[in-house]
Amino acid sequence: MRKFLTDMHTHSHYSHDGRNTLPEMLEEAQRLGVAFYGVSDHFDYDYDLTKMTEEERIKLQDADPADYFHGARHLQEDYEGAMNVLVGAEFGYSDDPAVKKRYAETYEKYRPDFVINSVHGDKGKDFAYTEIQGEKKAVYKEYLALIRRSLDAPYPYDIVGHIGYVARYVPFENVEFSLDEFGKEIDEILSAIIQKGKILEINTASKHLKQHTIPSMEIVKRYYELGGRMVSIGSDAHFKERILEKRDEVVEELKKIGFTYVTVPCKGEYIKVEI
Repeated sequence: MRKFLTDMHTHSHYSHDGRNTLPEMLEEAQRLGVAFYGVSDHFDYDYDLTKMTEEERIKLQDADPADYFHGARHLQEDYEGAMNVLVGAEFGYSDDPAVKKRYAETYEKYRPDFVINSVHGDKGKDFAYTEIQGEKKAVYKEYLALIRRSLDAPYPYDIVGHIGYVARYVPFENVEFSLDEFGKEIDEILSAIIQKGKILEINTASKHLKQHTIPSMEIVKRYYELGGRMVSIGSDAHFKERILEKRDEVVEELKKIGFTYVTVPCKGEYIKVEI
């Protein structure tokens, strides 16, 4: 019997891009036998609305924090004893002090069970809605530098989300973040994650990419070589059919690297769950 399945990165109707309601997502997670289910709806205060079309502004509207946390906490109580529902948040990142302050204020007011720190864009726009220009080396180095700065965010977070996200939207023929090209920058990021005691996310929403996780397993292996042991698996599911997607495949690859557990964050406590 499969036990202790985890999925620590999911979304619901509270997010701008969630397709199913949170009750529907939780019902499916319980049916699949998930033991630790993390809902992490979006808070993208880094978006600059003045740089968006009206359609983009509507499409990328943030979750209302009061509605989200109130509704999710009630459902968390309903599932107590049946499934561990963790009410988290996925924060974007910006270098802007005013944006950082908003994230800090949201954290202090609502105290999510965990926070995923994710870079979705730069200069106020999501990469998905940006015409990315320039040579691969320059674009990726700028992106990795932003990731590194995000690790010094002045508010609590637990998981470092989908390193390599930008690769889904670049126009390059070869979109891989290879260690041969970007090893120095990637090592700096992975070493900082380890030093700060954060969790590296293995995100299975790779979409059209040849690699099946973000970051790639090459980078996950390098993290292990540097001493990193805390990882989480997240489907980044925006609809119920994707919950636990690729989980078994990822677990087998983690075992080959040497990992024996995934880490589940909850209110500052980090729980080791054997794989």
